[in-house]
Amino acid sequence: MRNVELKARDPDPARTLERALALGAEDRGELVQRDTYFAGARGRLKLRDQDPGEAELIAYHRPDHNEARTSEYRRVPVGADAGALREALDRAHGTLVVVDKRRRLLVWEGVRIHLDEVEGLGCFLELEAVAAEDSDLSLERQKVERLRGELEIEDTNLVAASYSDLLLDGPERLLEAAEAAMRNAHAPYSDFPVGAALRASGGGVYAGANVENAAYPQGQCAEASAIGALVAAGERQITEVAVVSAKEDFCPPCGGCRQRLSEFAGPGTPVHLGRPGGPRRTLTMADLLPHAFDLEPLE
Repeated sequence: MRNVELKARDPDPARTLERALALGAEDRGELVQRDTYFAGARGRLKLRDQDPGEAELIAYHRPDHNEARTSEYRRVPVGADAGALREALDRAHGTLVVVDKRRRLLVWEGVRIHLDEVEGLGCFLELEAVAAEDSDLSLERQKVERLRGELEIEDTNLVAASYSDLLLDGPERLLEAAEAAMRNAHAPYSDFPVGAALRASGGGVYAGANVENAAYPQGQCAEASAIGALVAAGERQITEVAVVSAKEDFCPPCGGCRQRLSEFAGPGTPVHLGRPGGPRRTLTMADLLPHAFDLEPLE
């Protein structure tokens, strides 16, 4: 399934509700939801418990930017086995974060209006225009843009990230993923284990460790391993990087990996060096590689 989404902080939920009702939106009442997000997914994967309603597993992929964007998703009803499924997913992938919220649901011309109060974050407004299978999404975008104007959603209140990302400290989460990968490094020759973690534009986190070889040039850096995992998952854009070493507080990528990362990241992409809960230094790709080699695509 696909929809066109827009998310924003809501400084005045009562006024937003009043305006939505004045437009003729249908009030579907309040939902209490708990979303458990799991690691290792292509995009994002969450198990939703809700009252009223049955639990469901939701896998989705959506770019992180402020403007209205397309989300591709799949919803699978879970029913009474939600607890067992949650435990199995946690054991297999690990739990990233749990998002608790109260949601007031309204519907206007097929667009879902979510008035959310998220524990630990505050109040938000979401617009979701669900698309038909053969839609070119133009009508859905028009409806979202109209609602954005009618509800007076300011540019300064737009939010790119998911609630899960807002609750997680991005650098800390990535450093934890990099450290976990580092523990599995194969570094018998240098005894210098390194881990790297990359956040993709779809929100997924991909980690890798250095893998050494007796023929030294055949070894692979942690950053290269992580890039391979990201590409194999179908991603092509890196939005954030973390690198952890067991023996140095700050372990910047080698020259070759700076070029490798630059192929998938922008000049402003943050690169976090350090350890979870410890010293941390954040640079940008431009800081690390001010003049990246760029081969123009041939005709």
